[in-house]
Amino acid sequence: MIKVIEKHPVVAICIMVALMMLPSLHVMQVTIMEARNFITAREMLTDNHWLLTTMNGEARYEKPPLPTWLSAISAAIFGLNVFALRLPTVFMVMVIGVYVYRLSFSLLNNNVHSLVNACIVFTSFYTIGITIEAPWDIYAHGFMMIAIYHLYQLFQKKNKYWKHTIIAGICLGLSFLSKGPVSLYALCLPFLLAYAFTFKFKKFRPKTFSIFSILILMLIIGGWWFIYVRLQDPATFSTITQKETSNWGSYNIRPFYYYWSFFTQSGIWTIPAFIGLLFPYLKSRVRNLKAYKFSFYWTLIAVILLSIIPEKKSRYLMPVLIPLAINTGFYIDYLFQRFKNLQDKKETFPVYFNFGLIASIGVLFPVLAYLGLKDKLDGFWIEFVMASVVLFTIGIFIFINLKHKAIKNVFFLTVLFFASIFIVALPLSKATVPAHYYDITQLQADAKAEGLTVYELNYVSPEMIWLYGDKLPSITEHEQLYNFPTEAKFGLLTNNLNDAEKQRISAQYTMNLIRTYDINTADASSRKHNSRLVNYYYIISKK
Repeated sequence: MIKVIEKHPVVAICIMVALMMLPSLHVMQVTIMEARNFITAREMLTDNHWLLTTMNGEARYEKPPLPTWLSAISAAIFGLNVFALRLPTVFMVMVIGVYVYRLSFSLLNNNVHSLVNACIVFTSFYTIGITIEAPWDIYAHGFMMIAIYHLYQLFQKKNKYWKHTIIAGICLGLSFLSKGPVSLYALCLPFLLAYAFTFKFKKFRPKTFSIFSILILMLIIGGWWFIYVRLQDPATFSTITQKETSNWGSYNIRPFYYYWSFFTQSGIWTIPAFIGLLFPYLKSRVRNLKAYKFSFYWTLIAVILLSIIPEKKSRYLMPVLIPLAINTGFYIDYLFQRFKNLQDKKETFPVYFNFGLIASIGVLFPVLAYLGLKDKLDGFWIEFVMASVVLFTIGIFIFINLKHKAIKNVFFLTVLFFASIFIVALPLSKATVPAHYYDITQLQADAKAEGLTVYELNYVSPEMIWLYGDKLPSITEHEQLYNFPTEAKFGLLTNNLNDAEKQRISAQYTMNLIRTYDINTADASSRKHNSRLVNYYYIISKK
């Protein structure tokens, strides 16, 4: 099997990502960032708001529209559901994997090493996590990786580089149209600086016009939507821009060193990633020192540039995982070549510990999962048995191959282990849904059957609006007076109403609490229980 994968790496990468992500693509709960994207995509299809994008009927210009366009097109083809809306993100993970492979092969001319780098990047924790936590990011970084590959080809070639010029310019623009300059700053600029330090920009003058052409293409493709919205809706665009800009220096402010544990975002590759960053140790052990220096500089420069920005979030580190995967691959390649002959425990212990820990998780999974879910396994026994058998078996095989120092087999079994968690273990997350969970998917039909229009007051989370299935008109307030609808009877969905607000409404209307909707997957006693995901539904009747 490994030989077949190595012989057809690009196809293998795409198949591995598809097998890992597609079967359980619909399982994970929709996050707040996804919900915003999905609602906007739904209104593109239902209201034809493709350019002046909206969320719940109000202008939504905070993020560029390309990811939402792709989600909407997918939904138009496969149906307006979570699977279809998430499907384009799977293709972007494939793109990142394929272009990490292609860039690595250009650097190394080594098929196996390049495949290792690709496997590391698409099995890194936040590469997958970002697809639901901040779906715009995976598009921005995916298109940027295509651009970076073609920029590298442009810098290296002496002629016939116009194809690379055009593709690089288009993909830089598409990245900008996905999330503005984020990937340009966090991924491309570190790449350019690392390239300058490592390879230098030799014989660059003949390529000046190509670089100029790339910039023009990027600005046209990446900037036209912003100009269009600025001309069509200047007041709203200006207000949103000012708010977004002010957040950069006043929201989620963290110290400079906040990102210093960045290598832990690679998940199962945390220890190899850390060792790969030990330049004095690895520089005499790698087979291509210049390429190693390049990935090392690219990784560290990306972390430094992100650390300079006052606003910091864990998910902003995702682009660092791309050069980090390439950098970690040098350590894995060293183990492929030398591990069988290593005797120094200082070198062998981290390997046994890292992969032994992963194998132990697989072997112990049946016991740990049963202890955690024993009261909730009714209806999930088939999923439990399947996950237990698969992960236990992979864990045993990892132990066997570790014992024989067959590190290549251990590596690919670890990749299989990570993929199997998504395929067979993730469906068990449905068993953890608490008894109080009550989503809102039936409310629209129930209200329509009663001839009621449902309005929102105070706050209804994007996740709730997405599950509701349609827009929720807002009841506005001015000088402590509510702008109530003209209907004598209507539905009201609200996050919470204090006593004073209830009294103000009750002065004119009769309030009847019908139901509490709670879409938390954590119990009310848990710190993870979020009041933002609780809404109360009233039927309001005029006195």
